[in-house]
Amino acid sequence: MQDKARDAGLARVLPMGALTRGLEGEQLSPMHALASSGCIAFSNSRQPIRSSLVLMRCLEYAATHDLLVLFQAQDAELSRGCMHDDTTSTRLGLQGIPEAAETVEVARCLMLIEQTGARAHFGQISCERSARMIMEARSRGLNVSADVAIHHLLLSDVNVDGFDSSFHVIPPLRSQLDRAGLRQALLANGIQAICSDHQPQDAIAKQAPFAATEPGMSGLETLLSLSLMLVVQDLLELPRLISKLTAEPAAILGIEAGTLQTGATADICIFDPDATWTPTAQGTRSGGSNSPFMGVELRGRVTRTLLGGRVVYAL
Repeated sequence: MQDKARDAGLARVLPMGALTRGLEGEQLSPMHALASSGCIAFSNSRQPIRSSLVLMRCLEYAATHDLLVLFQAQDAELSRGCMHDDTTSTRLGLQGIPEAAETVEVARCLMLIEQTGARAHFGQISCERSARMIMEARSRGLNVSADVAIHHLLLSDVNVDGFDSSFHVIPPLRSQLDRAGLRQALLANGIQAICSDHQPQDAIAKQAPFAATEPGMSGLETLLSLSLMLVVQDLLELPRLISKLTAEPAAILGIEAGTLQTGATADICIFDPDATWTPTAQGTRSGGSNSPFMGVELRGRVTRTLLGGRVVYAL
């Protein structure tokens, strides 16, 4: 993976290792060996680790070697649905995913993190209560952090009302109260980073009844423009937003990136905050165009990127 990234020379690829062998949730993976080979963190993705004993052993091992563990918290049994469990899902007749599908797992992980002293990060949280639990844990000294996908800061379950499968994502778009709570947590630095949660799907995967489509939203190419909406809405000032996309994620991962300090590696994104553009399926470079923002005029466009001081993209 790293050899291919170096040969392409267009971006840095930082692999994560599996937390358990084969992501099966039963045996520890060789984390130390994987870290020595270049893995910067460890995760079981959204595959469940049902045994709390196995999870505790993983965290103990990670703590011993100061390895970062990433959680995408969801209870497998409670997550059998396709959208947030609320009045909209009831009206549409779609099986809902309750808030507890996330918060139950966040609570279990936090208890085991406190037990083991591991360094952990919660990715793509979607519930206000999850953010509050993580903030409370940080106040007690736990070494935990969190990020949120940009679409969870801009959209809610109300957007699913038209059965548009581009809004079918996991974790699901939550209530407007959850969205407001996540925004408040971002302001209070309870959420340290904003991510794209880029999950491209081909067109066929989204051409079915809502519940039968593959979840996910293609978000990498629109991350900057959508994030700049938070500045336009006076939620964040531009320097703080940029920090949430660059320096703070780098600090969580423990890598030297996201800064323009003298002597730092010149990995730089240059953008015009006032330029407008419209993403289209024909113009996307991603593996999928599954985004509700296709055909929508957006403000803020990348004009050039540099990798190690070398221009690798120019508009």
